[in-house]
Amino acid sequence: MKAAVLRGVGGGFTTEDIDIADPIGREMLVEVRASGLCHTDHTIATHDMGIPMPVVTGHEVSGVVVGLGAEATRFAVGDRVVACLIQSCGACARCLGGRPYQCMSVERLGRRPSDRPRLSSAGDPVFQAFGLGGFAEQALIHENQLVGLPAWMPFAQAALLGCGVVTGAGAVLNTAAVAAGDTVVVLGAGGGVGLNAVSGARLAGASRIVAVDLHRVRLDKAATFGATDLVNAADVDPVTRVLELLPGGADHVFDFVGTDAVAAQGMSMLGVGGSFYVVGVSGPTSAVSVNLVSAVMRQTRVVGVNTGSTNPLRDIPMYMELYRQGRLVLDDLVSREISLFGIEDAYATLGDPTITRIVITSF
Repeated sequence: MKAAVLRGVGGGFTTEDIDIADPIGREMLVEVRASGLCHTDHTIATHDMGIPMPVVTGHEVSGVVVGLGAEATRFAVGDRVVACLIQSCGACARCLGGRPYQCMSVERLGRRPSDRPRLSSAGDPVFQAFGLGGFAEQALIHENQLVGLPAWMPFAQAALLGCGVVTGAGAVLNTAAVAAGDTVVVLGAGGGVGLNAVSGARLAGASRIVAVDLHRVRLDKAATFGATDLVNAADVDPVTRVLELLPGGADHVFDFVGTDAVAAQGMSMLGVGGSFYVVGVSGPTSAVSVNLVSAVMRQTRVVGVNTGSTNPLRDIPMYMELYRQGRLVLDDLVSREISLFGIEDAYATLGDPTITRIVITSF
């Protein structure tokens, strides 16, 4: 089958023919119909994140089940599904406690060393990032990472549910549990994940949703998603402006940029008892600096967010229903649809402020 393979950091995505095994156990063979281009995959391609190479990335995946392992029970051939990058065994204490995003036995979803690898090239294993590997014509995915799609849900929009939506909206609704009347600041609000945080804050009933970005076009889009106030960090000092808008500081600040400088700004925007949520990370050396005296006296918190503290089987159907009702914006997240052969060129447009999310729909 055709797949976009990373053979080394900095080497780029090359589309080539690789082998995919037959499904075993609880695996599903999915014919990929849509696969979103997330910044995380680009980071894997350009930074040493400890991911084995060669690797097939792509973790925003939707498609149709075309084969299943002998122990699979949740889906049948022909079912429409969306994948989530959260790998959950469903049986450990964290999973049973409603925290599948903290699963302690992720290895249960993979193959044993004695099994044939899911993906291979000329007999050598090819790693499958996050258990998904959606930059390919087909993907072998454990059924625990899949959620059923209703017939009315389009594949391109559905694919974004598995990472961008659950991470952005989930950070607000699950991790932070933003309450009606709270004040929210979203740093990097105009990107695909940040826009979902704006949507989440609107759904939660936040009284003020301050979108901060460097590009006017992205800020204007954030306004259509529900931002009440817009701050262009290219024109004004964002800390000064946010504190003018929220004199007591913010209850919640979400950082989808992930640089040291932006993190420091976000910490300075907090009110007493406020929380700073680290969601986006620009690279492996990014760091947050906390003044301990200030943290104690002002009772602030720094919280790392992993995939929006999401329970996929609960949250993804909820987001789909909100989309059906017109209460969650997904259509405007899809800026372009491309072919599998266009990944490298598409990632070169990441700096274009008019681009929100690019989705592969031709394989």
